[in-house]
Amino acid sequence: MVDTDSGWDGRGGRGRRGARDTRGAHAADAIPNRRVAAVSLVALAALATGCGPGTATGAPEASPPVRPTQAAVPSPTRTAPVTDDAKPRTAPPPPSPSASTAPPAPAPDPTTARPAPEPSTAPPPRVLMRTGSESDRVRELQARLRQIGHFGRNPTGYYGSVTADAVRSFQAKRSLPVTGSTDEVTWQRLLAMTRVPKAAELRPPTERPLAAPDERCLKGRVLCISKNSRTLAWMIDGKVVSAMDVRFGSEYTPTREGVFEVFWKSRDHVSTLYDTPMPYALFFSGGQAVHYSADFAANGYGGASHGCVNVRDKKKVAALFDQVRTGDKVVVYW
Repeated sequence: MVDTDSGWDGRGGRGRRGARDTRGAHAADAIPNRRVAAVSLVALAALATGCGPGTATGAPEASPPVRPTQAAVPSPTRTAPVTDDAKPRTAPPPPSPSASTAPPAPAPDPTTARPAPEPSTAPPPRVLMRTGSESDRVRELQARLRQIGHFGRNPTGYYGSVTADAVRSFQAKRSLPVTGSTDEVTWQRLLAMTRVPKAAELRPPTERPLAAPDERCLKGRVLCISKNSRTLAWMIDGKVVSAMDVRFGSEYTPTREGVFEVFWKSRDHVSTLYDTPMPYALFFSGGQAVHYSADFAANGYGGASHGCVNVRDKKKVAALFDQVRTGDKVVVYW
């Protein structure tokens, strides 16, 4: 008996129902294969994006795992890890200016050229007195210089080489321009260092003490001239009216000694022999006379006359010239 429901048709195969069943089995087998293929496609699509693992919906954020054997490459915008050697350290306080560890100041570059100073456009100070000047201010200058040891004589009122040397000495010690002339700066500095001279300082009787008068000078009106003390005393009846320093002739032109008298007075005399001025001349022996000498006022006893009796105080000899009369006695002695 043949079972018609077995699906076997006797031809070595199943019947239609069996064939239909076989196709259904093949379809059922194909379903899981399609699922596997779909899952594979999803995985391939995820790997193809190149963005790394994403965050699953509803899952907490988690950092991607780092492989221990893979060196981390820093991002260009991130700061590299700081090591101990590179850590910023607290800067020490600035050293004290007086500390001995302070570095020396850098020396100026010797090759650096310094600009030359601009020439001064200020005018030089005005000159008040110079060689050849003669005035009461010159006398005061000399007295003030003598107060501080720069002028070793009594004031004469005449600005000669001795006074110029004294001014140079003063200027050099005070770091002033050494000119020998008294300008405003020199004069103001001298005034600040000295006091107003007294009358006796401005017009002392003589630089040297008067010698004891010769006995021939004790009577009458006498010009009593001592070569020893180098002084002239104008005496009336034994009393000294005025006194002044004098200078005599050299050994080649000596001043004659003895008793004479004034035989001629010449206020503005000029020597015809030597062509030199002889103001306030009182002639007593030939061409020898008592007169004012600008050279004596300027150079002192460093020079000599040609036989005359030189006086360096112009005002004193001018007054003497007015008082002495023709015929008055002249005594020249040692």
